[in-house]
Amino acid sequence: MNFEPSDRAKAYLERLQAFMDECVYPAEQVYVEQVRAAGRPHVHPPVMEELKREARRRGLWNLFLPDPAHGPGLTTLEYAPLAELMGRTMIGPEACNCSAPDTGNMEVLHQFGSEEQRARWLQPLLDGEIRSGFAMTEPDVASSDATNVRMRIERDGDELVLNGRKWWTTGVMHPRCRVLIVMGKTDPDAPPYAQQSMVLVPLDAPGLQVVRSLPVFGYQDPEGHAELRFTDVRVPAANLIGHPGSGFLIAQARLGPGRIHHCMRAIGAAERALELLCARADARETFGKPVSTRANIRDWIAEARIELEMARLLVLKTAWLVDTVGPQQARIEIAAIKVAAPNVALRIIDRAIQVHGGAGVSDDTPLAWMWAHMRTLRLADGPDEVHKLSIARRELRRQRGEEPPAW
Repeated sequence: MNFEPSDRAKAYLERLQAFMDECVYPAEQVYVEQVRAAGRPHVHPPVMEELKREARRRGLWNLFLPDPAHGPGLTTLEYAPLAELMGRTMIGPEACNCSAPDTGNMEVLHQFGSEEQRARWLQPLLDGEIRSGFAMTEPDVASSDATNVRMRIERDGDELVLNGRKWWTTGVMHPRCRVLIVMGKTDPDAPPYAQQSMVLVPLDAPGLQVVRSLPVFGYQDPEGHAELRFTDVRVPAANLIGHPGSGFLIAQARLGPGRIHHCMRAIGAAERALELLCARADARETFGKPVSTRANIRDWIAEARIELEMARLLVLKTAWLVDTVGPQQARIEIAAIKVAAPNVALRIIDRAIQVHGGAGVSDDTPLAWMWAHMRTLRLADGPDEVHKLSIARRELRRQRGEEPPAW
């Protein structure tokens, strides 16, 4: 395993660093002020369009997609440090058209969509003209087990009819959201992992109701996390992605890369939190000495660096495995980083908040938002407990000699 960034990755990292320093970091406060000035939480601030135009002009666009037809065609390992850098801010990923849930939806359409679906929905997403949502989680079942999904998708002639409820559908409240990828049951009598399908549903489809936007620890993210109700929502049968019963497999293909990207960005957030912690500890004095001289603070700093490097190495190994043997063979490593990265980031952010005192829990720094986002990440794309269960099952099989040893 060689984690040395390629020359191409180094070149893109240098360009992205310049873009972050010259454009993104200075725009953070402007973004916040423009959202506040709008008087409503779900807006598309003008500064974001400026950033997107500049990112595209610099060739820093669709960096996540390993297809040279739609971007630089970087490998997962090459993308890792770029995602980490973008993850240091709330606005960096969207500025480069690399934000969730659009990245996962674009990957689904790229891999499984028909020519018609790609022309109608994928191309506008790749161009950054529209946003999208992914509707999988439901309020009435434990959605950590996707076989619990109750949303019904029934064929009626040349149409599909959807009935059910969804929530925590990220992206729906964004002013530019135009389409959802919805997971539901097409055949309840099929084997458990062949009952589900995925369907494209325009956001303006009759019968689709946006019930409410769900705040996260009091934060209303610009793209929102909506509760939805589907009542006899009809879409053309051609909106089915793949074939009937392939929804679970498509979900696994979608969530694997998405989890890696989340973890890469989590490392970036943790790095920035550590920088803020150190700067604050040097700048503040208690009882006649800088806070940074205190033994417990130095322990926090040292532990943060150790944990960050371990988490980053696990993320890089996982990215390397995805590139060399594929996401399916790297599923245990993906599960491991999905547990490790958010928890490491949370510990570091929490200590940075503590060092900042009252400022840490305010919106004067990005720390409070970071904490809320990272705490949510321990649930999003599967809770810690489900990933640990997968890891334990695999480890038991290895110890029993039923599978080859781990790497």
